[in-house]
Amino acid sequence: MTIFIDNKNGEPIYNQIYSQIKYQILSGSLKPDEMLPSIRGLAKDLRISFITTKRAYEELEKEGFIYTIPAKGCYVSPQNLELVREENLKKIEGYLSEIKRLSVSCNLKKEDLIEMIQFEWEEEE
Repeated sequence: MTIFIDNKNGEPIYNQIYSQIKYQILSGSLKPDEMLPSIRGLAKDLRISFITTKRAYEELEKEGFIYTIPAKGCYVSPQNLELVREENLKKIEGYLSEIKRLSVSCNLKKEDLIEMIQFEWEEEE
């Protein structure tokens, strides 16, 4: 598991940890029942406070992304595929809102956007 902390970002460190672990779980990089680094170990590796790491793990557990076994550690929760799908749909909707806003600002037509998406899709095949 790789976590990058950007001190110039302005985003709270616990939220950077939370977001990156959540992304790795949703993307499949972290597998169900995979053990996460200990809270203290991750804090030491990132050179941050134990409390900061603990807060990120607590948020992940509260949202069902990880679970804790006392005296054993924290593990990735098996994900409900429908929950993962909904999470990704929310992200896509956010991106689409931003795309619409940007396209309006430069007089791009809907047809132009559709063409750009089709081109992008074909490029990956």
